[in-house]
Amino acid sequence: MLRLTDFIIDCPDTMKLAAFYSEVTGRPVKEDSSEDWAGIRFGEIELAFIRVADYRAPQWPDSEHPKQFHLDFEVDDIESEQRRVLDLGATLRQDFIGPNGYGWRVYTDPVGHPFCLCRNKGVVWTDEGPVWPERD
Repeated sequence: MLRLTDFIIDCPDTMKLAAFYSEVTGRPVKEDSSEDWAGIRFGEIELAFIRVADYRAPQWPDSEHPKQFHLDFEVDDIESEQRRVLDLGATLRQDFIGPNGYGWRVYTDPVGHPFCLCRNKGVVWTDEGPVWPERD
């Protein structure tokens, strides 16, 4: 049986990037995190950050220095979440929000990794998180 356990992100400073994503997601950085490896648990999966000495930031959308990966975060209020992530050190790169308020915005984290705040039509928010509409 194959089971995804970690999603690992290269970076120059593990604790700084882990603190950024901790604030973005509202989840704590693991207590045993260090300057070489830091993590945030999401159930069975850990979002992990590993220190790379000669880190080269992606230059999205430049294909010479590709993005390598990106994270999508579904939000219930994109404007307030945008203010929050910008205050935490993110940079807005591109806006794909349509006139009806649905779509996504592309940001980069403090070391250049792209991520998106998304608002999808039909998503209903509950105390347990988003409930996605059934797909046709």
